[in-house]
Amino acid sequence: MPIIDLSTAVDAAAWEPEPVIHDVMTPAQGAVHMAEEMALHFGVDFDPSVLPDGELLSVDTLKLTTHTGTHIDAPSHYGSKASYGVPRHIDEMPLDWFHRPAFCLDLRSATGPTVDADFLDKELARIGYQPQPLDIVLLHTGASAWAGTPRYFTEFTGLDASATNFLLDKGIRVIGTDAFSLDAPFGAMLKRFNETGDRGVLWPAHFTGRDREFCQIERLANLDALPQPYGFTVSCLPIKIKGAGAGWARAVAIL
Repeated sequence: MPIIDLSTAVDAAAWEPEPVIHDVMTPAQGAVHMAEEMALHFGVDFDPSVLPDGELLSVDTLKLTTHTGTHIDAPSHYGSKASYGVPRHIDEMPLDWFHRPAFCLDLRSATGPTVDADFLDKELARIGYQPQPLDIVLLHTGASAWAGTPRYFTEFTGLDASATNFLLDKGIRVIGTDAFSLDAPFGAMLKRFNETGDRGVLWPAHFTGRDREFCQIERLANLDALPQPYGFTVSCLPIKIKGAGAGWARAVAIL
């Protein structure tokens, strides 16, 4: 069956606020390293020159945050406390949340840094779809066009609290976006806070997770390749990192 890749690559050459460090041990270097490791840990002497071209295995070592590339935020990312109990880490989340029927909402016509519940309601009416409990929703903001550049982190559309609760009220537990964050860009949020003094404008989508348990997929890509707004399955199983607030995922749409 056709599979559409919805993931952003972890790329050390791309611009990131916290750059990815990617060290590569070549197959030749790996052969020498393996011989040294075998002698040190297992007392086995091994001459790597007997291997084809003196090569064994390459090894990649990366230093990056769990919020680099396409990843899934767990409830524990939103805070250490929640009104519903102790927030779960990414390794504790039920896997059946992450392989579900999905639908895509187009936010590219938004005129502000966030959309509200009314905007999402009208978009659902436009595409003629009624969400089912545990559906995965994908938000197409168009921001992925700027991935790998500073612009990606400053120009996108997020959700306000009403929009986040609107989706959760429909039984959705995984909300995905092709943007850097499910909330508005940092500058837009802080500008509004400085103007109004309203703390509710600061990370409302994330902080909703302190009252209601849900996960979000950030930094998706290729949503414009979906042939229709619903009628497909999304699989986005997160990497099992013990006690982590997020985990990388290879998100795909299965038609």
